[in-house]
Amino acid sequence: MKSIKLSLAAALAATVASTGASASTLENIISNPQLDIELRPRYEYADVDSNGKDSAKALTVRTAVGLKMGLFDVDGLNAQLQGMSVDHFGWITDYNGKTGGNPSYDVVADPAQARMTQANISYTYNGVTGIFGRKMVVLDNARFIGNVGWRQMPQTYDLAAVAYNWQGLGLLGAYVSKVNKVVDAVLDTGSVILHATYTFMPQLTVTAYDYMIENFADQPGIRATGTFNLENFKIKYEAEYATQLDPSMTDDDHPNVAKALGAKGLNNPDDIDQDADYYHLAADLIWNNLTGGISYEMLTAAGNYATGNAFTTPLATLHKFNGWADVFLNTPKYGLQDLNFKLAYNAGEYGKIVGVYHVFSSDDSLGGNDDLGDEFDAAYSYKINKNLGFLLKGAWYKEGDAVFNKNDVTKYWVQLDYKFHAEY
Repeated sequence: MKSIKLSLAAALAATVASTGASASTLENIISNPQLDIELRPRYEYADVDSNGKDSAKALTVRTAVGLKMGLFDVDGLNAQLQGMSVDHFGWITDYNGKTGGNPSYDVVADPAQARMTQANISYTYNGVTGIFGRKMVVLDNARFIGNVGWRQMPQTYDLAAVAYNWQGLGLLGAYVSKVNKVVDAVLDTGSVILHATYTFMPQLTVTAYDYMIENFADQPGIRATGTFNLENFKIKYEAEYATQLDPSMTDDDHPNVAKALGAKGLNNPDDIDQDADYYHLAADLIWNNLTGGISYEMLTAAGNYATGNAFTTPLATLHKFNGWADVFLNTPKYGLQDLNFKLAYNAGEYGKIVGVYHVFSSDDSLGGNDDLGDEFDAAYSYKINKNLGFLLKGAWYKEGDAVFNKNDVTKYWVQLDYKFHAEY
């Protein structure tokens, strides 16, 4: 700790010397700085069967340095900065990073890149917080709005937002001008996020939202979550419904938003059938260190799937849903049903293990076929010390009916994650 404090002091001294500012002036500008450092090396193997490409092998590392601080000794006025880089090792570069690497290999969406991932100013007064700048955003379970934290470079949002929190009530309104995607692509947009949540009791929290994604769709919905603590176990549940409507936010200056999100309706959203629905029901039974869960998720096809978009959540942390093999990052045009079963065990100091089995089917059948395959996912995580974590993870997808043109997929990961936090 002392050496890092000295290093930070040296860096501040160098800044003072180079700018001609005095130390007291700097102290009047910055207060209570907090330093966060992360190093996340990871090996990923990906093999998509019978697609004519070689299996991918990627050894990458994420390096992040972040700083939070108060400004001008004004209570509630804060700033946040974070820079991040993704690098790969030259002796293991056999993968297609989408924007870098060799396209003859399967995809690992972690190209080498560097960017400013967070740069924002916020001010809080009487429970109201205003935020302006670039920020990671995760709402609820990240099914609609997420930071794609699994990939080495996260997704961030350039926005202006106002949030209010008071006695279990949370309100958020945000205007998003850009979405910085994980593969060094910037999505110019003029989208609006509306989100409200209220906790009635531990057994019931209700959330209502509307995500108005410009030139793509409006997605209003409602969500209920809660926990029941019984004598020997507890039950956690989720229930959610949303619908997908034609976009109320449109702008001819951003005609390719839908295309960038992997959807139809590129230049004329009015010609596309966006009507679709989303349903999700899930329950976990927790007994001592053992958890068993069941979940059902439905993303319906559009009324006319030949010219429409099935329900799609393009700004989500998609890797978290519908299998870690990432076969269904884009909802099939025939819709998607995901029935999955989870079993997890927390062994305390010996780590945690989880297994999930998915059964996939389409919403609309194709020639009487509706089997989209099945998948088994497993992960083991272990905390080496308070700063360093270890992860083993795998995904095995098995194709369903041949008419859907899916391929078997095998993926596995070996990861270390080092995090350091210091306050001054």
